[in-house]
Amino acid sequence: MTVNLLRSTWLITCTAILLLLNACTPAVETATGPPNILLILVDDMGYSDLSCYGSEIATPHIDSLAHNGLRLTQFYNAARCCPTRAALLTGLYPHQAGMGHQNQDKGLPSYSGRINDNATTIAEVLKQQGYTTYQVGKWHIGNTAPFWPGNKGFDQYLTLIEGAMSYFNAWPWAKNQDTLEMRYNGGAYHTPPDFFATDTFSDTAAAFIQRHDRAQPFFMYLAYSAPHWPLHVRPEDRSLYDGAYDEGWAPIREARLKKMKALGIIEPDVELTAPYPTVPKWDTLSATAQSEWSDKMELYAAVMHRLDLGVGKVVRALRESGQLDNTLILFLSDNGACPEDPLGPWITYPTDGETGGPYSFPAYELPWANVSNTPFRLFKSYLHEGGMRTPFIAHWPGQIPAGQTDRSSVGHVIDVLPTLASIANATYPALLGQRRITPTPGQSLESVLRGIPDTSVRTLFWEHQFNRAVREGDWKLVSAHRLPGQGPKGEWELYHLPSDPTEINNLAEAHPEKVEAMSRQYQTWADSVGAYDQATLKQLIDQKKSQ
Repeated sequence: MTVNLLRSTWLITCTAILLLLNACTPAVETATGPPNILLILVDDMGYSDLSCYGSEIATPHIDSLAHNGLRLTQFYNAARCCPTRAALLTGLYPHQAGMGHQNQDKGLPSYSGRINDNATTIAEVLKQQGYTTYQVGKWHIGNTAPFWPGNKGFDQYLTLIEGAMSYFNAWPWAKNQDTLEMRYNGGAYHTPPDFFATDTFSDTAAAFIQRHDRAQPFFMYLAYSAPHWPLHVRPEDRSLYDGAYDEGWAPIREARLKKMKALGIIEPDVELTAPYPTVPKWDTLSATAQSEWSDKMELYAAVMHRLDLGVGKVVRALRESGQLDNTLILFLSDNGACPEDPLGPWITYPTDGETGGPYSFPAYELPWANVSNTPFRLFKSYLHEGGMRTPFIAHWPGQIPAGQTDRSSVGHVIDVLPTLASIANATYPALLGQRRITPTPGQSLESVLRGIPDTSVRTLFWEHQFNRAVREGDWKLVSAHRLPGQGPKGEWELYHLPSDPTEINNLAEAHPEKVEAMSRQYQTWADSVGAYDQATLKQLIDQKKSQ
């Protein structure tokens, strides 16, 4: 280990301990009435990127929530930003909510690019119980005004309508794109000179909490754009992790695996997946290339640092306003780590400045995404575990026993709405005005949050960009449509997750009857929600255009 890495690790560890002790200082308050609910969603964060899930990155404020609450290790998102956000807020599978792909309208109900009228939201459900509702951060589930937060149950909001942005300003970054649209309670929001997205979202959330009328409970959906590219950092954060990644990706993956086992996040016998085939061996790279690659991960770690400070600021606002003990906080990521290199022919962003500054557009790309998803396979958009398994933290003083790690219960973002409705004694509606609401396929995890693991057999489904998956109890059937750098795929793979959570041993040939049965289940589900294969989707879109 290099001297720089030792020094950096020592400083970060000492800082983490001090911040963690401060974060755990109890507040003097009395919890009464229905709880406030703070739902924190981060963007493109990998499974092992939090210190409390195995990372070398110091995340003391988020760790404090985990150490004083509950960690679930088998919680799933929908593998991509738009589908996850739609499923999280509505309790429906993405296609049922109209978000089978991204926020583009393909002319089909399941691919409308926005939350449809047959879906309700957590905000609408909780307003029935007297909750004041807030939304802060990224929206990305409806580009036009009728589908913005104010028309989906939120009383107050500061929202980024689209899916990615500079952290320093609202400049356009794609061809033919106007200045990125941000809205504050319905009016236009113009970024001030000192704007920095993570800080602005944190400050706004804290201000909403401090001004909140405590005669009513609140629900807040805080959706950070971090750590999504571009990896922009405050100048004071730029050197925080200097030297920490100079030895390359392999030692970091191995160290994370070891720490995850020590923390109890994974079982002691879990195997680390092989590096993704396109990841070069570190010692084959030139010194210049190594320096460039280590800089990318330093930036990512600094973005995570600022995100953690922001979460700490929001929790501090709860504590100082006397609301922490009566607030349920949930924290998760919208998908696995992102392998994308966004600087391609469709990017027009000015990139003539210091990397990490306002005139740059960096990403950490596939090799480091492979590290972020330790120990799992694949990435964002794919339905192997690396694409859709997320850290999940629940914190609620006096209600959730502290220090738990639940490796048994299986959860999905469709479960969040029914869970919160149950906790708030709210009813999931069949009708809202003239709108007939699709029944939720999710289930309440309230008992899980209160420390009672759920060992029942669940069947869950996914489809995104023609990647497919179904999990039935301990078994998972999964198919990748096209892998990065490897071309088309599509065959079914079968894994027994308790014995092989990293999906190394494909058992499809050994259990053809299970492949057949689970593939039929998948197709029945896909037909019911409007999840189409590539040929069928193209045919339907062409028919729609010709009408």
